[in-house]
Amino acid sequence: MRWTIAIPVLLPLIGCGPLPPSASLPRDLVQGGTEPTRGAIISSAFAFNNPGGLSDPAVAARALANVEFLAVSLPYDVRYSFAPIMQIQMAAARDELHAALGIAPDASPQAVVDGLYGVSRALENLDAAAAERALSPAVFPDRLGTLRRIAALGPLPRTAEATATAEREQLRVQQENVTSYSGGDSGGRP
Repeated sequence: MRWTIAIPVLLPLIGCGPLPPSASLPRDLVQGGTEPTRGAIISSAFAFNNPGGLSDPAVAARALANVEFLAVSLPYDVRYSFAPIMQIQMAAARDELHAALGIAPDASPQAVVDGLYGVSRALENLDAAAAERALSPAVFPDRLGTLRRIAALGPLPRTAEATATAEREQLRVQQENVTSYSGGDSGGRP
C-alpha cells in the first residue's frame, strides 16, 4: 500500500533526467550586500582583464573559483538565459581553467569552488600547508602543481573574454532593470 501512494508522486520526476552540475559560493564572497552572482561577475572580470589583477595568488584563486561557479550557474539564471554567446564563452573558460590548473575531468563544480576558496583563505593567512590541504587530491591530483600554477598564472584569454562578456551582460541586465522600474522613461520630456 505504501508503494502505491509514493509512485504517483514520483512519476513526474522520472522524465526529468539528471540534474545539471551546480555550485554555490561561500558567504564570504558577498561584501557590502552584493548579490553573489553579480559579485562573482564583477570581481572575476576585474581580475582577468586588468594588468596585475591576478598577481596576488589569493585573488587569483578566488577569481578562478568564481569562473567555475559562473560557468555552471549562468546558463540556469533567468537573468542571463538569453545570452547564449556568453554561456558558450563561460564553458570554454571553464575548460581553459581546468586544463591550466590540472583539475580532474570528473570534478564536481562545488568541489572546485570549495577548494579554490580554501586556497584563497589560506594564502591570505600566509599558510601554505593549509592551502595544500584545501585541495582535494580527487579534484586536484597534483595539489602542489596546482598551487604553483595559481601563483604564476599565465594569460587565460578565453577566461578573460568570457568574464568581460559576463560583465557587459550584467550591466545590460542592470540597465534593463533601471529602465523597467522607470517605466521606460529616461527622465526627459519631449
